Amino acid sequence: MSTIDRAEADLWRLSAMELAAVIRSREVSSREVVEAHLRRIEAVNPQVNAIPVVLAEAALETAKTADRRVVGDVALPPLHGVPFTVKSNLDLAGTPTTHGLRAMAGAYPKLDAPAVERLKAAGAIPIGRSNMPDFAIGWHTQSQLYGATLNPWDRSRTPGGSTGGEGVALATGMSPLGLGNDTLGSLRWPAQCSGIAALKPTLGRVPDATSLDPPLIVPVGLQLAAVNGPLARRVADLRAALHVLAGPTWRDPWSVPAPLLGPPPRRPIRVAVVLDPAGRGTARQVRDGVRKAAGALADAGYAVEEVEPPSIEAAARCVLDMLDLQAGWNLFPLPVGDDAKRWLAVFFEVLGEPEPLANALSFVTRHALLRAWGEFQETYPLILAPVGTDLPFRVGADRTPAGVADNLRVMRMVMAVNALGLPAVAVPVGVGEGLPQVVQLIGPRYCEDLCLDAAEVLEERYGTVTPIDPR
Repeated sequence: MSTIDRAEADLWRLSAMELAAVIRSREVSSREVVEAHLRRIEAVNPQVNAIPVVLAEAALETAKTADRRVVGDVALPPLHGVPFTVKSNLDLAGTPTTHGLRAMAGAYPKLDAPAVERLKAAGAIPIGRSNMPDFAIGWHTQSQLYGATLNPWDRSRTPGGSTGGEGVALATGMSPLGLGNDTLGSLRWPAQCSGIAALKPTLGRVPDATSLDPPLIVPVGLQLAAVNGPLARRVADLRAALHVLAGPTWRDPWSVPAPLLGPPPRRPIRVAVVLDPAGRGTARQVRDGVRKAAGALADAGYAVEEVEPPSIEAAARCVLDMLDLQAGWNLFPLPVGDDAKRWLAVFFEVLGEPEPLANALSFVTRHALLRAWGEFQETYPLILAPVGTDLPFRVGADRTPAGVADNLRVMRMVMAVNALGLPAVAVPVGVGEGLPQVVQLIGPRYCEDLCLDAAEVLEERYGTVTPIDPR
């Protein structure tokens, strides 16, 4: 088989940077790459419902234009000709930003979101819109508009949420690179459920903005907790995407011009290993994954120690108080579906009646926690921990008070990280009990490079576990 024939046969299996390389070298064309992914979508998506909107015609036309630029020694942007997918709550001009809602099926933005705009400027080609739960509500992906997304590892288990469609699209080879967002673990939890990699950047690193009218009223708690970030199968793709996505814009007042490389850490880099955050229970399969990762980092020269950052439980609660979800829902009810309404009713029942000053005091608590974690990370710049502390739950298990309470327990570490706006990378370290084992590496603010470096060590040791065919 020739080089070109081999590349054509395996195109949907390649990473984003591998695809960029074979396009740049003219081994294959961008059109061939896009066609390979469209064929994969046609073959696989009916089984998992991850990409409800496929942009085939536009993507092929853009690829045709991209191929005309691959001539001679002309410098090409880093992701030239590479397809990517976009979560349904990020603006992509020419397609509606539905948030998974029927009421927003005609909500066409005037402009691309900054993250989409920057990927396109880097040469990447949008190929589809991925599924998400109604208005990103919940840790399972089922939308009023598009229905449920299925986990390709085990149809009986959640694919995660709210960026669940992206996770499944990447895990099954329908997309090499995706864009999503994370408020309560919505990048890292789907990464665990599907066995891919994801980067939750520092608050302000990757800008967020919408051009929909009327503009959304975004409470300050949501402004502090929510970030946009990339998903991929390879850590190198996350790093490349971060370099494209990062940087300020007037459209997002939180965005900052922080350098992409943090100050060099003292060697050996000390890693705090957290097996059971706040001592509330971690499944054996998840613990085993964290232990494997700790061993690989130790072998690579990191100084690994079992020690816990301060007040994980308080940080996890803090983000819920910051978001003030119950008050927000009462003030600005959304046209979500009955399933989301039922979940919210149970969620609010579990949370209980909000304390009158809880929202205001949460920002004071956050400030104190930032100081405490900042001091901790002076000694331990990296924290290695579970994403969710249990296996992906059975579909429907989160629709009861006991299930919601368990979700809050399982998500305590990702929620703590969102409260503090810290960067974290989720990366697979193998498979256990038939499901992916994924850990997260948490760094100090604006030190994504530290997290990515350690994630690459783990990827080199354990490889990747996707793409896969749905089971």
